[in-house]
Amino acid sequence: MYLGEFTNKTRHVRSSKLGTEHEYYRTKTMLKLRCDNCDREFTRERSRMSPERLNNNFFHVCKNCDAKSFAQKRGVERRKVWQLTASSSMPIGKI
Repeated sequence: MYLGEFTNKTRHVRSSKLGTEHEYYRTKTMLKLRCDNCDREFTRERSRMSPERLNNNFFHVCKNCDAKSFAQKRGVERRKVWQLTASSSMPIGKI
C-alpha cells in the first residue's frame, strides 16, 4: 500500500586534487510503503520504482517477503472470483 513520499538529504565530503575538502549534499525522494503480505512499513527510493506503480491499485511487497509466492496466492483468489456464475448470490468480498 502506498502511504506517501518524503525527501532524504545526505551530506558528503570529498577532497579536491589540492587536498581541500568540499561539502556537498544529495537529496533523494523516498517512498513510504506498507507490505501487502506482512503489513510492515518499508521505504524505497522513488527512482527505483515505476511512476505507474505509485498508487494503491498495485500490490507492494517488502524485501523480507517472497513476491512470487504472494503473487501466486493472489492469482488463486482471483481465479475463484472468475469461476463464480453470474447468478451466484455469494458476495465477492467473502472469497
